[in-house]
Amino acid sequence: MIGLGGGPVREVVALGAHCDDIAIGAGGTLLTLCAARPGLRVHALVCTGGGTAREAEERGALVACCPDADLDVTVLDLPDGLLPARWERVKRALEALRGRAAPDLVLAPNRHDAHQDHRLLAELAPTVFRDHLTLGYEIAKWDGDLGRPTAYQPLTEAVLDEKVALLHEHYHSQLGRDWFGRDTFLGLARLRGVQCRARFAEAFFVDKLTLDLAG
Repeated sequence: MIGLGGGPVREVVALGAHCDDIAIGAGGTLLTLCAARPGLRVHALVCTGGGTAREAEERGALVACCPDADLDVTVLDLPDGLLPARWERVKRALEALRGRAAPDLVLAPNRHDAHQDHRLLAELAPTVFRDHLTLGYEIAKWDGDLGRPTAYQPLTEAVLDEKVALLHEHYHSQLGRDWFGRDTFLGLARLRGVQCRARFAEAFFVDKLTLDLAG
């Protein structure tokens, strides 16, 4: 397993189609980054759930995922499951975010995701954040769309435990869903850890990057 450093990360953009996407797909990575870099600037944009109880869940969870960060959260009120029909509003929201953010890293859904809302956001993100390292996170679900990721962020057991605890603490609306369980989150993290010779990991898809092998 070859590790490549991404350079200093001072500002992050995290994109989610739904409340809980960011925390499920990249919560451990955010916890790791924020612990290493107090004061990290994090911009989070979530497309659905605005004005509902889910928005409150999301704001609380993202605060927990980003301790000591300079956090900016926007939750839109677009309809769940219909983002492709609201393409223009999603695109404009991304462009507005780009106007106030200069991220070193973008966390977003990945293009291989079977959910239409996730996939649209994954397709639009690089049209706005064109020159930024974008990591496409994964979310386990019944579709069976987990693929072969190309990048891994190892997680300590303590960080993974913290991630799973905050998911259950903040997303009360999801606790009755059969896929939303400790075993799901631990199982996927353990599998991805095996694939990168770590105990646990979150995995990401990278469509494009540049190398600076000469340092």
